[in-house]
Amino acid sequence: MNKKILGAMAATMVSSLLFGQTDTVNIQEVNKQTFFVTEDPTQVKIQEVVVTGTRNPIDIRHLPMTVTVVGQAELERHNQTSILPAVMQQVPGLFVTSRAVMGYGVSGGGSGAINIRGIGGSPNTDVLVLIDGHPQYQGIFGHPISDSYQTMMTERVEVLRGPASVLYGSNAMGGVISIVTRSMKEDGIRTSLNIGGGSHGTLMAETSNQIRSGKFSSTVSAEYNRSDNHRPNMEFEQYGGYVRLGYDIAEHWNAYADADITHFDSKYPGSTTEPIYGAEQWILRGVMTAAVENKYERTSGAVSVYSNFGNHKIDDGTKVDTLKTDRYFRSKDALTGVSVYQSAQLFVGNRVTVGFDYQHIFGDAYYTNKNTDTVMTIPNKQTAKSTRHEVAGYVDFRQDLTDWLTVDAGIRLDHHSVTGSEWVPQAGVVVRPMATAEVKAMVSKGFRNPTMREMYLYPPSNEDLEAVRLWNYELSWRHRAGKLAYGANVYYLKADNMIQTQPVDGKPRNVNTGELENYGVEFDAAYTLNEHWSLNTNHSYLHMENKVVAAPEYTGFLGANCNYGKLALMAGLQYVNNLYTVVGQNEETETFCLLNLSGSYRITKNISVWARGENLLGQEYEINAGYPMPKATVMGGLKFEF
Repeated sequence: MNKKILGAMAATMVSSLLFGQTDTVNIQEVNKQTFFVTEDPTQVKIQEVVVTGTRNPIDIRHLPMTVTVVGQAELERHNQTSILPAVMQQVPGLFVTSRAVMGYGVSGGGSGAINIRGIGGSPNTDVLVLIDGHPQYQGIFGHPISDSYQTMMTERVEVLRGPASVLYGSNAMGGVISIVTRSMKEDGIRTSLNIGGGSHGTLMAETSNQIRSGKFSSTVSAEYNRSDNHRPNMEFEQYGGYVRLGYDIAEHWNAYADADITHFDSKYPGSTTEPIYGAEQWILRGVMTAAVENKYERTSGAVSVYSNFGNHKIDDGTKVDTLKTDRYFRSKDALTGVSVYQSAQLFVGNRVTVGFDYQHIFGDAYYTNKNTDTVMTIPNKQTAKSTRHEVAGYVDFRQDLTDWLTVDAGIRLDHHSVTGSEWVPQAGVVVRPMATAEVKAMVSKGFRNPTMREMYLYPPSNEDLEAVRLWNYELSWRHRAGKLAYGANVYYLKADNMIQTQPVDGKPRNVNTGELENYGVEFDAAYTLNEHWSLNTNHSYLHMENKVVAAPEYTGFLGANCNYGKLALMAGLQYVNNLYTVVGQNEETETFCLLNLSGSYRITKNISVWARGENLLGQEYEINAGYPMPKATVMGGLKFEF
């Protein structure tokens, strides 16, 4: 490791211990199970309850995985419509690419690639996004779309770093971003409207309404976003909505159904060195879920059915501004799944979870003529129409052997109709040498099945591809001392069978030959100075034997929050060093430092004014090669709450 980087890490880690912060948001209830935390906002919470890494709410001190929780209050402080910018700043080891003021897009050079510890890539096939425990990838391309995940629908986000394939199967190889949606806990009606605008013709508007009346509850949200962005021919427009209806059937049983739909139009100018003319995408993504849950004192579980669907229409554009393409790339893809699990406490300190998953994965990709809308046969381009099935069963066993020792072990058998069966084990141990500290050790396997794109679409496709596999080993320490909370962890991971495109008999072909070996250190700290001021910081160092795009060697973040009556302010300084934008013989890296500010002032009981500034230092930098990021941008608006 470079000595300058080591010195910088040491200095920032020492300063973090002196100037950190903890998120003092109390988690009073998770999925209707109550956990006492504290009523004093200056006290560090002792119990933080999570549902990722397990299927039932659990005190994070008993969980061997590394999980970070970003609550609703933190998300709203950023005044962003997307959850990802806020989550990225709060989670060490997580990096998300971008290329504009608003809109990640899906095209070549597209952004929204989610990377955890150097695992991820574009598209996001190695990191799994969940909404209320249900996977968000789809049939053809097998990845989520980052523009789909909005603050308006989110109660909190839990990020698990490292494999989570025992519980969630394929694509949870590098980690999981789990979105828990909003719901009313007490009778009443709550309505909010947030509108704003700013640099480069950017406009955002979102509204939500929540109701609880006895056994019935509902959440309805809608949003509209648009931006010209900072380069010509880079317009972005998005609208969508979220609906959730719930009903308490009996004391221990409840049911809900929800739907989340987003549509966006995005223009694509290409890179500055290779401009593209006339490129545009029209993307529709959605998910619908119906579930029945049971919650007893010693057992809980759920049965759910979900359907992910997408409709994509893409004009690839041309490299000459006087030409027009005569075709659209079209794809319709979907995933329908069933999830069943039940966890039970068999005896004191024990929890056993047994689950079953089934997925029907299907899709159709083709080209259509712009004038006649008929399906076209294109030389050197393949169409893909396929259906696959995946079925799995898993068991997770956790036992508190004493009040200071917990062991955890799990195994999954996953069978894919094309690639066959995969055994996925994990094991971990948690030692609590004192009431406010834990040492955690974890070993886990992750995997993902090849996508239809890799197997059937375009000339590099290869129907003989096998699953990608990864092993992860990590050791972590967490401690809470009064108003200070901090943690550090080290990890080592190695993957084989990675899918790469290489020449075979003079032609490009997808093959299972790649290896990946990473290790690193992560640190975070949080400190509450008093009832008005709090600070937080996190740092991540990543060493990669085989460099990958969109994975920085070092990231550091220092944030400060201030609350004085009606005034709330937030400042964040993010430093990124050696971000790889090009790998191979012509390797390129970027280093930059971003200053972001956000604040709000409550004018009346129901009306607040807010403002946000990003890259206020005016840095010139790129995250995707050939796509310069905007310099300083500002946004402002009003929020109404009733």
